[in-house]
Order: sequence, then structure tokens, then C-alpha cells
Amino acid sequence: MKVKSILVSQPEPKTKASPYFNLSEKHKVKIDFRSFIHVEAINSNTLREQKIYLKDFTAVIMTSRNAIDHFFRVAEEMKFKVPDDMKYFCQSEAVAVYLQTYIVYRKRRIHVAERTFDDLVKILKKNTSEKFLLPSSDKLKSLIPVSLDKIKINWTRLDLYKTVESDLSDLTDVKYDVLVFFSPSGIQSLFKNFPNFKQDETRIAVFGNSTVKAATEAGLKINIQAPTKESPSMTMAIAKYIEVSNKR
Repeated sequence: MKVKSILVSQPEPKTKASPYFNLSEKHKVKIDFRSFIHVEAINSNTLREQKIYLKDFTAVIMTSRNAIDHFFRVAEEMKFKVPDDMKYFCQSEAVAVYLQTYIVYRKRRIHVAERTFDDLVKILKKNTSEKFLLPSSDKLKSLIPVSLDKIKINWTRLDLYKTVESDLSDLTDVKYDVLVFFSPSGIQSLFKNFPNFKQDETRIAVFGNSTVKAATEAGLKINIQAPTKESPSMTMAIAKYIEVSNKR
């Protein structure tokens, strides 16, 4: 079956340079965006109960924009002035660039991995003298603490925000040719909002191994998967699928 409509379970990109808009125009498909999950802040009073003090750390591990936003939010709420010599270890260039929303870039303070958490671990392993803080959500990938413990660094996890399912009651249905998911939480949200959802002819696109696992366990058939060697991004994976399906 041809692909004519796609629902991406994320907010609409703010920039027109997004590859999704290029994909839509090139292949003449309708692409809608709707976040199936959202982030809620954990207040600083809850953090004080954990007896974790930001002044005790010399470095912060940043894995996402959300982690950056909530780290500096909590620092402000707790009236903690982040020292100029604080070091930051970022999972990707995109995360490092976003960090500059809050700090002035200095090479000696910002360490950047290529893309994956495994790439970041290699850098962390060379900085064992630091005392690391890991700002995270309540749903931290199990791989992360295992990897950090394995290299025997001094690190502490601090949950600053939680991921919750969004209310999608305003959507009449999810009858699209392709549904695109990026996390297990997105899959959970689908069935929470639409408990009687039947896949039928809908194609399912998933990003990441944990999302593959969640979709499979939910009884969904996966048609499009990323990242792969051939398709490192979701838009590339969808484009390859469309090129085949829409020729039929």
C-alpha cells in the first residue's frame, strides 16, 4: 500500500529546514506532528529531600536538551550559581550547542561525544577524577547506569523531570498510513489513549532498540526501523520505505 499520510509522535519542528518538511514535499505525503508524551518538572523541594547538593559536583553529564533545561532550572530554584569551572560532558554536538543557551562556550569545559552514549562513555573513562552528576528523567535507559558503573567513575543520578503520556482525546483517531515512535513511552501512550487500537494496514516506524522492544511486546508489527547502517535517521528510513511502497 502507498504511503499518503504520516503521524510523527513528536512536536512539530520549529525550523523549516527540518528533513520532515523536505520528505513531505519530495514524496507528496501529508505529515502531521503530535507529541504522545511530555515532560513534567520535579520541583526543587523533592530534590532537597534526596539530599543531593549541586555544589558537591565538578562535572555534569548531559544526554539531552531536557536534561540541560531542568539542570539549570533547578540550579536557579535552589539559588545555586553554577561555577565557571564546571565541566560538561555532552552526548552529541547537538546537545553541546544547546548547552550554550545557558553558558559561554569554553573548550576546556565542554567535552563532546560523537552521537551515542557509548561514545560518551569513552570520554568519561578518561576523566575519572571528576565527581559527576547525571540529570535525568524518571525513565532512564538501563544501559546508562550499567555503563557508568562499569567504568567505575564517581557519579550520582538526579531525577529532575518525569515523562508522562499526553492526553490525546482531541484526536478522533490515529488512522494514518504510518505512525512514528521514538520511545517506549510513546508506545504506552498510544494504547493508553486508544486502548482498542488495531494496527490493521497501518505501518509502524520505530527509533531505537528500546522502542523496538516496546512495540514488539505490545503486539505491533514493525515496518520501518532506525537507526541502521543504511538509514541512520528516521527520515531516511521512511524515505527508503516510501520509495519502495509508492512505486507499487
